[in-house]
Amino acid sequence: MKAVFFTEHGDLSVLQYGDLPLPEPAPGWVRLKVKACGLNFLDVFSRRGMPGIKIELPGVTGGDCAGVIDKLGEGVEGWQVGERVLPVSHHVDWNTGHFEMLGETRNGAMAEYCTVRASQLMRIPDNVSDEKAATLPCAYGTAHRMLHTRGQIKAGETILILGASGGVGTACVLLAKLTGCKVIAAASSDEKCARLREIGADETINYATTKIDKYIRETTGSLLRGGGVDVVVNFTAGDTWTPSMRCVKRFGRLLCCGGTGGYSATTDIPYLFMSEMTIIGSTGWTAEDQKACLDLAAQGRLDPPIDRVSPLSDGIDAVRAIEDRAVFGKVIVKP
Repeated sequence: MKAVFFTEHGDLSVLQYGDLPLPEPAPGWVRLKVKACGLNFLDVFSRRGMPGIKIELPGVTGGDCAGVIDKLGEGVEGWQVGERVLPVSHHVDWNTGHFEMLGETRNGAMAEYCTVRASQLMRIPDNVSDEKAATLPCAYGTAHRMLHTRGQIKAGETILILGASGGVGTACVLLAKLTGCKVIAAASSDEKCARLREIGADETINYATTKIDKYIRETTGSLLRGGGVDVVVNFTAGDTWTPSMRCVKRFGRLLCCGGTGGYSATTDIPYLFMSEMTIIGSTGWTAEDQKACLDLAAQGRLDPPIDRVSPLSDGIDAVRAIEDRAVFGKVIVKP
């Protein structure tokens, strides 16, 4: 089968497009013919290599997979060859602590075929395209868990979203607007800000030219005069962490589900205790989060923006676009 893969960790130069053996489903697993693969920063981190996480080599990334069941492993019941499915990308055994991630700890969907446990599958409604379905698991599932399960956002709250033009960012914008929040979205260019307003953001900040904490202070007031926003979403961390803390109003929340801009960050201690803010971490998503997003898409209430749809043969350039942050919304690769 054709795939985009790497035989060693490194920069983009280690990626190859070529042939790999066709995988066979183990007992309790199924083989999927990949119809659409959604890319995430997972694909960049896995290829580069992450401390403490063992990657199967040759490595095939791609954690989000809309596919058709091609072959059933021994003992699989309740599923048929030809069904359209969207796997939950991860599997956790909470008794042993064993964690698996499609496209990370085992080979993923940047290929013509991949294998997953039958227990990870959910059916794709007929009115949801393969491309739209493949946008949902990692980005929208993660955003749904962070905003709703962990963050408990409510209608009428004001939410500031950093890195709002990427997959998780646009997911946060759309889900927050569906909840009835006022959304302030921050991105790195006027063009991206304009597109964020098109999908529903009430206000935008070009953080390449405007400091986010200065904008929030000037538009809402200082902390001790009631200024700030109810919720700040920050999954970039790094240099953005301290300014984002200064945007949280008294008793507000700071939500975090990642650190794409760097794992080391400085905490503004006075703002932490003076605001009495709550910092909430959120990791991944559950099948319930993914199903909620899939249902919203089927109802026509959630329409994830797709930056581009690339053939698998152009998959390396698709990953480059993710790494260069030269996208708005999701990037989809189709074998």
